[in-house]
Amino acid sequence: MHTPVITRVAEWQWHALDDDLVIGRGGASARPDGRLFLSIDTWHDEVFEHLATTMLAALPRPLFTVVDEADRDLRTRWVQAGLTTRRREWEYVLAGGGPGRVQPPEVLALGTAAPEPLRRLDGVIRAEIEDSIGWDQMPAAVLSRPLDPADYVVATDGPGTYVGLARLARLPRCTRIGLLAVRQSHRRRGIGLALLGEIGRAGHDRGVPTVAEVHEDNTAAIALFEAAGAVRQNSNLELVIR
Repeated sequence: MHTPVITRVAEWQWHALDDDLVIGRGGASARPDGRLFLSIDTWHDEVFEHLATTMLAALPRPLFTVVDEADRDLRTRWVQAGLTTRRREWEYVLAGGGPGRVQPPEVLALGTAAPEPLRRLDGVIRAEIEDSIGWDQMPAAVLSRPLDPADYVVATDGPGTYVGLARLARLPRCTRIGLLAVRQSHRRRGIGLALLGEIGRAGHDRGVPTVAEVHEDNTAAIALFEAAGAVRQNSNLELVIR
C-alpha cells in the first residue's frame, strides 16, 4: 500500500485514498453542547494514523471519541493519536419485558405522545440538565436530532401534563435508550421505573433487547436500571484531546 492521500471531502469529513480508491473515512459530528466527536473507519493502522493526524490538526479542540472498552486495538490507536480517557459508561441491557407495571404514573406507549406537551417537557428537561450536571456530562449517545413523538415514551401526571420521557432508537438488533429523564419536581415517585417497564415491553414485543449507557459514577441511574432487571454487559470509554 502506498502512503495514503488524505482529502477533505466536506466540512467535517475526510477520505483516505490509495490510487483513487477510498481505503478509509474520517468524520466529526456535533453534540447538543457543541462538542465534536470523531470517528475513523479503516482496517489499516497507517491509514488511521494519517486520518487522525489530519483531522486533529484541522479541527478545533477539545475533540472527543467513544470506543468499546473491549476493543483494545481501536483504543490504542486513539491513545497513540494523543487522546486520553475522560469517562466510562456502563452498558446495561434490559433483555426481558421489564419490571411489573408501576402505578402511578400513567405511561403513554411509544409514539402516542402529543407533540406540543412533549416539546414543552423536552425544553424543561434540557434546561434542568444544563442547570445541573451540564450537557457535557451526558453520555455521548445523546445526540441532537429533531423531536419526533414516534421516538418517545412519556409519563404523565394528568391530561397534557408530561413529567418524564425516554427517547428511543429502534435499531435492527436492539432498542437503544438515547435519553431517559424525569422532571426534578416529580422524581422519586417511581416514574423512571415505570418508563423502563414500558420500554422493556416495547423491546420485548420487537424480540430485541433494550440497551442504555450509564455513567459509572451515576449511582442513582445504576440502581434504577438494576431495579428494572437490567444487566451490565459492556462498557464504553469517552476519550478526549485538549
